This record gives sequence, structure tokens and C-alpha cells, in this order.
Amino acid sequence: MEARPKEYKYKVDAIWHAERKAFLSAEGKPPLQVATPPEFKGHPGIWTPEDLFVAAQVSCFMMTFLGTAHHRGLKFEAFEAEAEGTLARPAGEFLFTEIVIKVRLALPAGGDRQLAREVIEFAEKDCLVTRSIVSQVRVEPMIFVLKHQEAGTAA
Repeated sequence: MEARPKEYKYKVDAIWHAERKAFLSAEGKPPLQVATPPEFKGHPGIWTPEDLFVAAQVSCFMMTFLGTAHHRGLKFEAFEAEAEGTLARPAGEFLFTEIVIKVRLALPAGGDRQLAREVIEFAEKDCLVTRSIVSQVRVEPMIFVLKHQEAGTAA
């Protein structure tokens, strides 16, 4: 059996488009437009970092549930999860103070409710996004000044 690497890298590029809008891209995946939310002078109808933060949490929970359900042999007919994040200023700075995930799980007739609860509890604790919220973020700037362009010439 081949050992798995102990480290994986996930690269996402963010490229400013206009106003408070940008595009996110990752190799082999379609681009995703993001913007500042309307409540922060942004744009309606476009995914925001806040949406993506909550989406990362709920999608990680779901993927952890699916993997664990498969591993533990839990049979189910349907699974849906709805997540709501609360952004607040408890100490003067905005941060997510809570994310609530509501799970709707349909088991087949005679389904194992206890196993379902165990798998949900495990997914809640084992979701890597939940465990990673304390991650350190390091910014490495590279700043450059464009040369002045004369009319009709390229720099």
C-alpha cells in the first residue's frame, strides 16, 4: 500500500476585474466571480468572500459526512445541509461568530438512526475547515511601479 503525502497544496488566483469585483481561478476549474457584499458597498448577485467562507464550511462538512457514511456503511436516500454564518462585531472588528449547519438526512425504511447521528457528529468534529479556522495567514507582497507610458507607446 502506497503512503499518502503528508502535505497538499491548493492554489487559487484572485485577479481584480473592476470596482470591487474579482475573479477566482484554479487550474482545471471554471473561474468564479467574487465581489464585496452589498452591505459593504459591494455588488448584489455575486459570490462574496463571506459566502465562500460559509460555503467552505458546509461543503467540507458534507464531504466529510459522505466519506464517513461510505466508510461506516450508512445507507441514506437524501442529504441536504443549509449553513448560515453570523458576521458580527463583538470586540469592534467583524468576524464570524457562529456558523449553524442544519442537516436534513433521509434514511431508508429501517435505517440506522444511531449510526446516522454518529456519522453526523464525526463529520462535525472531523471537518478540516472547522479545524483549520485557526490557521495562520501570511501575506507576502510584491509591489512594483509601472513605467509612465507616453501616448500611443507600450511600456
